[in-house]
Amino acid sequence: MNTVASGDGTSIAFERFGEGPPVILVGGATTDRAMTRPLAEELAGGFTVINYDRRGRGDSGDTPPYAVKREVEDIGALIAEAGGPASVYGHSSGAVLALHAAAHGLPVARLVMHEPPFAPDREEERRTSRQYGEELRAILAEGRRGDAAALFMTTVGMPEEMVERMRGEPWWAGMEAVAPKLLYDSRIMGDISRGGTIPTHMLGAVTTPTLVLCGGASPAWMIDVGKRVADGLPDGRLGVLEGREHVVPPRYSRRFWRSSLRPAPARQTEETEYVARRQERRDLRRRRICRRRGRPRFRPRRGECLPRRTHKGAAG
Repeated sequence: MNTVASGDGTSIAFERFGEGPPVILVGGATTDRAMTRPLAEELAGGFTVINYDRRGRGDSGDTPPYAVKREVEDIGALIAEAGGPASVYGHSSGAVLALHAAAHGLPVARLVMHEPPFAPDREEERRTSRQYGEELRAILAEGRRGDAAALFMTTVGMPEEMVERMRGEPWWAGMEAVAPKLLYDSRIMGDISRGGTIPTHMLGAVTTPTLVLCGGASPAWMIDVGKRVADGLPDGRLGVLEGREHVVPPRYSRRFWRSSLRPAPARQTEETEYVARRQERRDLRRRRICRRRGRPRFRPRRGECLPRRTHKGAAG
């Protein structure tokens, strides 16, 4: 474990993996660096990965009063520790914190936002987000950490009966420990100030090439939010992880992260990548057909099966 001092002197704990272009991993509301370590290890083959505990979590310190700007400064300190411009990957509310960092002008080379959980821009959803933020603040002011954690779990869609059973599990103590920091993420999301909706004014300030990832099995509103975020960014695009939901095994989507985090000489759109993959699959099928017909040579540009060459190079 290593530490770096943030702008207000708070000690931020991190670990470093691999060699290559630097990448900072930003976890979500209930996450510490142990939970993002598998992703860090997966990316370490081609990147220098900085995996850290957000302030108030794990081994990192915390200095009141809280402000989103302090967490942006934490990311800035880690980018400096990495040696200059770095790509940033954020998951869930961590994706929104990463967006704040890029909008504040930090030297972010590339940005990946994995399912930023903004509320749809409808009155009912805005009201629900504001109610959650206000209730969470009141519960924590009374020191009811368990109730705060339970409120978070039910708000993100978990049935109340299931949450009640979870409160009896040994690991629930960890949820109660991180519960006060849920208020930090509520501030990041703008639950009270904006009803948790997309900060359109912030999107326009981010010129960094950005990939917004969504799970294909996630609710339709989540995919729509991801599309709206990507469309609102000057250099944004949407990637859909087919068959996946909010939490994705690192190995499954590494091709998205690697292609988006590694600098490329020319930008490829999602559409051109799809066309290229489709053409590769088509050529592979045609090669197999040629082999079955006893004419193993294949001319990709014309889609022709050719006879095997003789030793003299003539057609046989």
